[in-house]
Amino acid sequence: MSGNTDAVLYDHPGPRAKMRSLVLTVVFGLAVVGLLWWIYRKFDEKGQWAAPLWRPFLESSTWTDYILPGLWSTISAAAVAMLLSLVFGLVFAVGRLSDHRWISIPAGVVVEFFRAVPLLLMIFFIFYGIPFLTEEPMPPFWAVVAGLTLYNGSVLAEAFRAGIRAVPRGQSEAGYAIGMLKSQVMQEILVPQAARAMLPVIVSQLVVLVKDTALGYIIGYTELLQNGVNTLGANFGNIVAAAMVAAVIYILLNASLTYVAGVLERRTRRTGRAPRVRAAVVATDGGRVAEPQG
Repeated sequence: MSGNTDAVLYDHPGPRAKMRSLVLTVVFGLAVVGLLWWIYRKFDEKGQWAAPLWRPFLESSTWTDYILPGLWSTISAAAVAMLLSLVFGLVFAVGRLSDHRWISIPAGVVVEFFRAVPLLLMIFFIFYGIPFLTEEPMPPFWAVVAGLTLYNGSVLAEAFRAGIRAVPRGQSEAGYAIGMLKSQVMQEILVPQAARAMLPVIVSQLVVLVKDTALGYIIGYTELLQNGVNTLGANFGNIVAAAMVAAVIYILLNASLTYVAGVLERRTRRTGRAPRVRAAVVATDGGRVAEPQG
């Protein structure tokens, strides 16, 4: 069946198409190499490859005093915001799908509002605005986490909602047919399948979240950009070199997150499917519905 579907949806390239793809690949590769060489030469003309600019990165104090503390602050804020964003997104996705308008409408307003407000402005307002209400200073860490949670959680709420609505209706109808409540259908059938289907979108948003921690510089949060680029560059006069090192660290961090997500996705496919209702093995006993099996 899959072979027939592939034949209908995709025509295998012939000799000319393969040659055209090869030529375009080579041309594009040469263009990228040329661009990288041009950037290298321009930086070389400005003396950005000079040894004194890169020597600080060979000293342990540079890493222990600047880069690693900034990296730890970035990872800490990102980890807490990831967890809270997933919870926020799941709760408000379910809220938007509620049959009660007094739940779905406010949930929709909250999600749309925080999706529309720029994250930088949100962090700035939380840090400087909340103290007017609480009369207590707002820690930079929690201001960054709160802003990241509200924005990314709202985006994830829409992703979860789309994933839940994409699950075939027969899945929920089967659950209702055997007497499951809507909360049970949502928890046991729809949410697990939606989370699995939307995993690429979720990972992409979490990668964005990691990079958005850099916006904490607006309130002086000493994350990787602030500590490992601005402060370090000001002390050693190597802002470009520091930015390059920080960029490599960000790439490795996000690549690691993507790799872990890929491992989880493959493990999910290998160990089992998302929970589905099997009417043949679910029985009722005295009005009590047995737990559905995966």
